[in-house]
Amino acid sequence: MGTPHPPPLADALARGPLVLDGGLSNQLQEQGCDLSDELWSARLLADDPAQVQAAHAAYLRAGARVLITGSYQASHRGFARRGLGREETDALLRRSVALARAAAAGVPGEPVWVAASVGPYGAVLADGGEYRGRYGLSGAELERFHRPRIEALAAAGPDALALETVPDADEAEALLRAAAGCGVPVWLSYTVAAGRTRAGQPLEDAFAVAAGNDQVIAVGVNCCDPRDAGEAVRTAARVTGKPVVVYPNSGERWDTRRGAWEGRTLFDPADARAWLRDGARLIGGCCRVGPEEIARLARELEAAETP
Repeated sequence: MGTPHPPPLADALARGPLVLDGGLSNQLQEQGCDLSDELWSARLLADDPAQVQAAHAAYLRAGARVLITGSYQASHRGFARRGLGREETDALLRRSVALARAAAAGVPGEPVWVAASVGPYGAVLADGGEYRGRYGLSGAELERFHRPRIEALAAAGPDALALETVPDADEAEALLRAAAGCGVPVWLSYTVAAGRTRAGQPLEDAFAVAAGNDQVIAVGVNCCDPRDAGEAVRTAARVTGKPVVVYPNSGERWDTRRGAWEGRTLFDPADARAWLRDGARLIGGCCRVGPEEIARLARELEAAETP
């Protein structure tokens, strides 16, 4: 059986880098799942949870040791449109953590950490809003939106909350307020472009919101072009002094009008050596980065750490 209660994630990061998983959605699609629904991969928490567990297991076989749950697009508002009440939604959010734990139990003798995904408000809109930010909501409104899902996920006992794909420093502040006192450490990860958040704020200002927050165990970026990752890693390390988390996407771009990916893959696992040197300690991939790339990434990090 796998390790049911690994050491605290913050302690593990102090000892060396950990490999994150890759994109959950692309692995689910590879398994034959239809994600055309507005709930995206979150639909499977209710309709086919075994597929979610199988996707986690695929990344564990590739060498990932930190799993991010399938709760990115899960919310009370989203499930309410399907007729589910708060208690039913809370149960599905807790299930997302349980599925990752169940997959981890299949890794003999090695610690596996589970990070419960908390996506931005824009993810729930299902219109690409997470790549724009600035939803027209106040910080207090965003905090009220995020708190119930954070409470439900924290109650399931993950090793961390992944406040991820955040496009806007204002939403980051709301997320951190919503997570305060939940009893679970968090990492904060922005989606960025050309040295700024998707909402246009300088990365120095965006990372600074987490600099003095002891609940935050890592700061960085995800779901960005791999070419934007290096500068962001250096900036996060310099501004916060915290371990850096980095998991860019493949570099392909989603055409919302055509409903298809375009461009070429730019994700190169060899880049992880520079990220590691500059302060990254949680390193993986996001959209369109699959188990094959994560396996190569794991080999790169192992080689970089071998004397």
